[in-house]
Amino acid sequence: MPAEVLRNPGAFQPVIQFSIHADNKVGRLNEIIRLLAVHEVHVVALSILDTTDSSIVRIIVDYPEEAQKLLIEHQFSYVQSELIAVELSSEADIKKITGALVQAEINIHYIYPFLIRPNGRYAMAISLEDNELAADTLTRSQLNVIGQGDIAR
Repeated sequence: MPAEVLRNPGAFQPVIQFSIHADNKVGRLNEIIRLLAVHEVHVVALSILDTTDSSIVRIIVDYPEEAQKLLIEHQFSYVQSELIAVELSSEADIKKITGALVQAEINIHYIYPFLIRPNGRYAMAISLEDNELAADTLTRSQLNVIGQGDIAR
């Protein structure tokens, strides 16, 4: 049976995050953003965690396969991970998200907002213990979980 037949079209589809290790120096973030932009890879969500000497630049892009090639080619040290993304109708949905996840006893590692509005709505990227359980929980709570395909331009 072809692989396409076995796929569940309603199954959870994560968004791909790159956590890029960068020296904490002037212009380093610009290098990363410029490299991606020159190759028409758009940053759709961004978060930065910094220390005195280095930073972790967390990004979600519209075309992760192309971003991965560029990061490898330009020798950036990175870790790739899967996150869940959830659309928000309003600020009140944040309470719905956190409430549903705590009820299901799913720990949130971190959250950050999207810079673009997938489907014309606000969205948040969430790092969790169990993405599939979280996607199911949030969907049952009337929240729209979006995947990588929803953010491609």
